Amino acid sequence: MSVLAVITARGGSVTLPRKNVLPFCGKPLIAYSIEAAAEARRRGAPIQRILTSTDDAEIAAVSRDYGADVPFMRPAELARPETPSLPVIQHAVAHAETERGERYDWILLLQPTSPLRTADDITAALEIAERPGTTAVIGVTDANHAHPKKLRMIEGFVLKPYIGDTFEQTRRQDFGFEVYRTNGAIYLSRRDVLMEQASFYGACPRPYVMPAERSIDIDTRLDFEIAEFLYRRCADHEPEASSAG
Repeated sequence: MSVLAVITARGGSVTLPRKNVLPFCGKPLIAYSIEAAAEARRRGAPIQRILTSTDDAEIAAVSRDYGADVPFMRPAELARPETPSLPVIQHAVAHAETERGERYDWILLLQPTSPLRTADDITAALEIAERPGTTAVIGVTDANHAHPKKLRMIEGFVLKPYIGDTFEQTRRQDFGFEVYRTNGAIYLSRRDVLMEQASFYGACPRPYVMPAERSIDIDTRLDFEIAEFLYRRCADHEPEASSAG
């Protein structure tokens, strides 16, 4: 298995300006994604290259400082606020493969807005990818707090159930099925699925379930502050390394 890790970091951000390089617990936000991929590779994950796709000179410089390759500047037509992720990743893969004459088996998208994702998460997702038939591994987290059976509609200023015909079914054990949401932390796609089928998922995407505390995806200032709180709390609870006796 050969893996290309691509970190997407556009310079413009409407809701939180310059978020990809904002200081987050002492480092630029993007540094956490680069370092998680590098640590996974150091532990033996088959990540051949860590590449940042950006249109911004400062983000490019910071990415290089933390060990990512920035072999190109993303063209303007792929750096608009409305640009979806798929063509951005396809552009990065095509450039990386043409530049070095290599072909990767899997493409790992790491968004800088998920700084609590760890090297362990990346390694675990890569292990799932080895299961026969897998076309993708997608980071998800529990979403039962917003289960469809809890949702409501307003029609003619009357509150109605979104699913079913009663308001009474509120216990989790009565739902009948569990629900999850993608958390933005990990998109690991087989190369042919991404490049030839133009999909992150393919026919057999498998879930990598992550806890809520590592699943925050930063979009707003409030998200940023919550993520910093969670990061510091996790750091405070890490066991101290024992000294050699």
